[in-house]
Amino acid sequence: MTNIEEGSSSHEVSNDQEISEVETKGVLPGDKALQNLLDCVVRSNDRKAKFSPIYMVPSKLRDVNPSSFTPRVVSIGPLHTKLENLKLMENKKATYPSQLLDEVGSPPGETLINCVQKVTGSIENIRSYYFEMKPFTDDELIQMMILDGCFILQFIYNLSKTGNVVSNNPLRSRNIALDLVLLENQIPFFVLQDIYDLTLKKLQQKHTLTTLLSKLLELVNPFEQPLNVDPNVGTKKTHHILGLLHKVYKPNFDAPKKSIIPRAYSTVDLDEVGVKISPNKNLIWPMAIEFESSMFWGKPTLKIPVVRIDNFFEVVLRNLIAYEQYSFVHNYVRSYAMALDMLIATPENIGKLEKSVDEYSSVQQELLGQKY
Repeated sequence: MTNIEEGSSSHEVSNDQEISEVETKGVLPGDKALQNLLDCVVRSNDRKAKFSPIYMVPSKLRDVNPSSFTPRVVSIGPLHTKLENLKLMENKKATYPSQLLDEVGSPPGETLINCVQKVTGSIENIRSYYFEMKPFTDDELIQMMILDGCFILQFIYNLSKTGNVVSNNPLRSRNIALDLVLLENQIPFFVLQDIYDLTLKKLQQKHTLTTLLSKLLELVNPFEQPLNVDPNVGTKKTHHILGLLHKVYKPNFDAPKKSIIPRAYSTVDLDEVGVKISPNKNLIWPMAIEFESSMFWGKPTLKIPVVRIDNFFEVVLRNLIAYEQYSFVHNYVRSYAMALDMLIATPENIGKLEKSVDEYSSVQQELLGQKY
């Protein structure tokens, strides 16, 4: 895989100069073992400096559920272009640049020329973002970046105005939003930012690209707690839209440097030893799982975030985990998924968890009734 430090547009190979000096000064001509080890270090540094953040998910993750990584409605970028089942949307997508240019109001030809020049100047950097991309000419790739970038921008602009986009069909809009956070279905974030700066920024002086994208991210957010999207999040260090979602889910505290892997307990195990399970309503971050020790005669309580466990939940988590597994970012989502898997390992555990949540909801409704 080729390595762009998270969100960086430049490529630097670290430590190679120092290693070269060791090779010339400290390595004897016949010392092949040491030379081979030094070569391994150089190759490792080279991989880190040339990481490509958009790639086909490796089979060990993909084969579990291939549909979690394949676009359903619209293809973005080069990895899934020309899929037969997406042809209808390809024709519709071709109308979006015209819509976007109409929104902006500036001369269409002038704006398109500026977009083409901007993308052309970044074409090698764009190629470096994709691992094992199909062969495309520069012209084909430039056209694809602008077409897909305009589609995304017009989609999120419509979404920000109406909350819905396609033929008054919220589900279709949500399916498009889901396609836009698939790891294999991305364009570099800096390309989207460049096109935004040349188009919608003229209409959205007080809003950043991240602000517009927040509505899209909320559509695919499976957690009950609304997303807290910082409009000034560091987009220069963001790979793509999925990378932005990963940043939004990042906790606002540092992960412990060292941690002991705990023994896995299921919901049934916890119930048997008297641990209550209740929804976590006061989250410090969307995936927070908290344990409260017992006080006086009360029972210890495990508080977990409320989440809609459906196909969207699975797709979002699988793509975030795939991004974490092969990128230089923290594995917060994977840790949450492992904890959740421990709790609901069997249908019996799922039933117990549902019962706990239902009991909690009944108590809440009773308290509300007494209050009002």
